[in-house]
Amino acid sequence: MRAVVVRRFGGPEVLEFTEVPMPVPGPGQVRVKVAAAGVNPVDAGTRSGFLTEAGIVPPREALGIGWDVAGTVDAVGDGVTGFATGDSVIGLLDRPSAALGTYAEFVVLDVDALAAAPRTASPTEAATLPLNGLTAVQALDLLDLPPGATVLVTGAAGAVGGYAVALAEARGFRVVAVADTADEAVVRGFGAEIFVPRGDSLADRVRSVVPGGVDAALDTALLGLEALDAVANRGRFIVFAAGAAPLPLRGIEVDHVWVHADAAALAGLVAQVDDGTLALRVADTLPLGEAVKAHERLAAGGLRGRLVLIS
Repeated sequence: MRAVVVRRFGGPEVLEFTEVPMPVPGPGQVRVKVAAAGVNPVDAGTRSGFLTEAGIVPPREALGIGWDVAGTVDAVGDGVTGFATGDSVIGLLDRPSAALGTYAEFVVLDVDALAAAPRTASPTEAATLPLNGLTAVQALDLLDLPPGATVLVTGAAGAVGGYAVALAEARGFRVVAVADTADEAVVRGFGAEIFVPRGDSLADRVRSVVPGGVDAALDTALLGLEALDAVANRGRFIVFAAGAAPLPLRGIEVDHVWVHADAAALAGLVAQVDDGTLALRVADTLPLGEAVKAHERLAAGGLRGRLVLIS
C-alpha cells in the first residue's frame, strides 16, 4: 500500500509518499481502509523533529505521520466483537512513534481507539474530530469544575479551541473566548458568552469583564503568562504543548493535557456531532499524495478548520 513516512527531519519536503507493507491487525485490533486523515500541527512536530528533540518520539529509521482517521473497517483481529468489516468508523492513533500513521491507505488501530462514525457527517468532516475533540474533552476533564464556573479559552477560533468553547458551554460553563476580532461571530456561535479580542494587555481586558479573574483557562493559543495572568488565585490552567507551561504563580494549578485514545469519549463526541452540539470544520481537502502541499499550507497559517488528506 501507499503511505507517507519521514526518514529525515526538516520542512514539508521531507515527507515521502511511498510503498510500504500492508499492516496486519493483531488481537484486539482493527484495520481501517482510510478515507480521510486530518492534518494537525502535531504532524508538523513529528516531521520537523521537534517531538524527538522534546523526548516524546524516540529516534527511528522511519516514522509514520498522522493521528486522525475516518474510514471503513477492512479486517479485524482475534477477539474483536464490536466492529465488523464494512463498518464506518473514526479513530485516533495516539502513538507518535508508530512506523505508520494515518497518512496511509490502510491503518491498524486498537479497538479501544475507535468509534462508529457520525451519521450526519462525511468521512472528510469526521476526520477532523478525534484528535482535536478528545484534546478538548480531556482538558475540560482536568478542570474538574462545577457548572457555572468561568473558563477562558484562548485560540477560540482554532480547531481545539472551537471544540473547547462548544464543549465547555455544553457542560454549563460560562465561556470567555479570545480570538481575532474577525472571528467574534464564529466563536459566539460556538457558545462563548463573552468575547475578548486577542492583543496587548489581555489579562487586564479579561479582568475588566470578569472581576477577580476567570476560574480556569484553556490556553490553546499558547499565550503562557499572558493568559495565566487572567486566572484568579488558586485557579486552574491547562497547557497544550510540551515546554509551554508557565510557572504556577498565585497558587494556580498548571496541568498539561496529554491526549490519549478513548473509545467511550470519542463515541460521546460523535453523539454531540449528531445532535448539533459540535460543528465540524474542514478548511480544504487534498489527495494523500499531496501531503507536502498540505504541510506547506499548514505552515503558512490562517486556516479555519482542518486540512484533510483524502485516500
